Amino acid sequence: MTDPMSIALVGASIIATLLVASVAILKGWHGWLELKRMEIDRACDGAPVTHATGGRIEIADLRERVRKLEAIAEGIDF
Repeated sequence: MTDPMSIALVGASIIATLLVASVAILKGWHGWLELKRMEIDRACDGAPVTHATGGRIEIADLRERVRKLEAIAEGIDF
């Protein structure tokens, strides 16, 4: 298996496999995020907020958590 064409074929197949796996994982991740957004929207629609400040604090907390998760996904350490 020292033929350059065989080595190129094996390399190309490995890259193609990684590409397909990456796309599948990315689609799954986006689907999961969309599901969580829908769950949060449904929870916010049904839950009455007694104080405007409490709702704002909760939304600010959620936004901060999303920012931290996005930073982790991008590879930024805190």
